[in-house]
Amino acid sequence: MSSSSSPSSGSAATNNNDDTTASNATATKQPLPLPEPPKGSGATQLAVDGEGVKLDHLGPLVVNVDGTMSRIGNWDKMAPIERENTLRIIGKRNQARLATLRAAAEKVAATASDSSSDTTTTEKK
Repeated sequence: MSSSSSPSSGSAATNNNDDTTASNATATKQPLPLPEPPKGSGATQLAVDGEGVKLDHLGPLVVNVDGTMSRIGNWDKMAPIERENTLRIIGKRNQARLATLRAAAEKVAATASDSSSDTTTTEKK
């Protein structure tokens, strides 16, 4: 009888591990939600699929030199005058960086089209 109880207790332990693993897997697949915006703020509202999403509490997007985007970490702690100055500076810098990135993309596209036309011309000869 002891041999019949051992396999059942062993399979129960295996089932408990499988249940724990399954619950951990489901918990890790769900992304964490964004923090709630402050109540009563005059945030701009953006319509997304019919629902409004307020993004002002996150601050402006910053275009990095490599084309990635980030946000200002302490935006919610800035004074209104600091926010105005930051928006002005970030706006100008973003425009300059975007222009540089677009020019670089056009240069790469032109180089790619030139090299493809060179190989076409060479193949025709």
